[in-house]
Amino acid sequence: MTEQTGANPSLSEQEQVRHDKRARLLDEGRPPYAITVPRTHSAAQVHANWGQLSAGDETDVVVSVSGRVVFIRNTGKLCFATLQDGFTMAETGARLQVMLSLAEVGPDSLESWKADIDLGDFVSVTGRVISSKRGELSVLATSWTLASKALRPLPTLHKELGEETRVRQRYADLVARPEARDMVRVRAAVTRSIRETLHADGYLEVETPVLQLIHGGAAARPFNTHLNAFDIDMTLRIALELFLKRAMVGGANRVYEIGRIFRNEGIDSSHSAEFTMLEAYQAWGDQYSIAAMTKTLVQNAADAALGTRLIDTPAGEIDLDGDWEWRPVYPTLSGSLGEEITPETPVERLRQFADAHSVEYDPAWPAQKLVMELFGELVEPFLIQPTFVCDYPPIAQPLARTHRSDPNLIEAWDLIIGGVERGTGFSELVDPVVQRERLVAQSLKAAAGDPEAMQLDEDFLAALEFGAPPMGGMGLGMDRLMMLLTGVGIRETILFPLLRPGS
Repeated sequence: MTEQTGANPSLSEQEQVRHDKRARLLDEGRPPYAITVPRTHSAAQVHANWGQLSAGDETDVVVSVSGRVVFIRNTGKLCFATLQDGFTMAETGARLQVMLSLAEVGPDSLESWKADIDLGDFVSVTGRVISSKRGELSVLATSWTLASKALRPLPTLHKELGEETRVRQRYADLVARPEARDMVRVRAAVTRSIRETLHADGYLEVETPVLQLIHGGAAARPFNTHLNAFDIDMTLRIALELFLKRAMVGGANRVYEIGRIFRNEGIDSSHSAEFTMLEAYQAWGDQYSIAAMTKTLVQNAADAALGTRLIDTPAGEIDLDGDWEWRPVYPTLSGSLGEEITPETPVERLRQFADAHSVEYDPAWPAQKLVMELFGELVEPFLIQPTFVCDYPPIAQPLARTHRSDPNLIEAWDLIIGGVERGTGFSELVDPVVQRERLVAQSLKAAAGDPEAMQLDEDFLAALEFGAPPMGGMGLGMDRLMMLLTGVGIRETILFPLLRPGS
């Protein structure tokens, strides 16, 4: 079948040339997209087996290699190209030189190479393994096959891609930058480490619904959608908690889920509207046992990602092997303000502190909310070493248990590392009567127009009324953990981040 050719005004000059080549190949009966091509070795395997060859050495070993053409130099009777292989957990995308000479492939094949192949194309090359006169490990071709024609040009590989291009065209970023490929590999290593740590500790991995009738498990604005099959409104989940707790009610001793959650809120260097959370629940545990588990998770993840537990940051070196201090909210804030702050401190005094330190606040906020805001602005950014901030006011977490020694506090912590919250944990509330009271209070806030307040979830309350064991629970932001381990923003840690539409 002959395709129509001709200038397309929407294509660049380079794109038009590639489209014309594709059409010509089809006219000549040569497929521009092969179903399969010869491949006996990866580029990494060739380097591993024959990387010791000296300059000018040749072997009689014939291999077939394949990859993307990332460099090409066509000069008379001898053509050079560099193929870049795909990346794996073990390899970041090895490169290998191939050489096509008139004497080895013949005039027709050499001319076809020069006419058909562009940067970015995928090819297969069969030939002997040699080392060039300059000492470059190479495959001296006896034949070659076009595997896939690239219709868009590669980015300029010797120039750094701009951040916007990197995140909008991640596929190009992965081809161009080893750092982008390493980020994918490191994230995979961290995720695997977390799963292995939890598996070794007896946790079951489960999956819970993304589409939910009622949003809950956190204070966050949900994404709303509609299920046509049932003609009902639904939301995308804002947390993993409530269904994981249902599994605990059913008798699971330890469960976890690594899943995407969705919050219809701000997007910046440390927040995304969709992100990945780990949540885990431990029967017969509390905030202290779940904190110990979280510490092990983070340390093992650092081992897997970095091979060290020391992390250099602009704020100083973080030692994950050092003491993980517990810092109660009220005494720590008191130390920062130079005056004792307690749950009885009047809201007027807290407003004075906020004004004095230029901390913005809503005049309608109660004292507990102001305490949280003051702590977040004046203390949290300066907690560089791993710190469990604990003994929060109840407003912080409606799903946490009242503190065993102070009814004005709850048993909950936030894990702060590098001045940023990385995770949170609780002695979980399992009293269905108290839980109902707190959810009713939340639902009244929702009815009054608070888009972040949780709704009354009768199905969840019915499950709690069935009976749940004492438990500890935690949530760890996978993207925040990657930011800690790699030192980059959230858009770099997420392979395909959500972006504002653009060119």
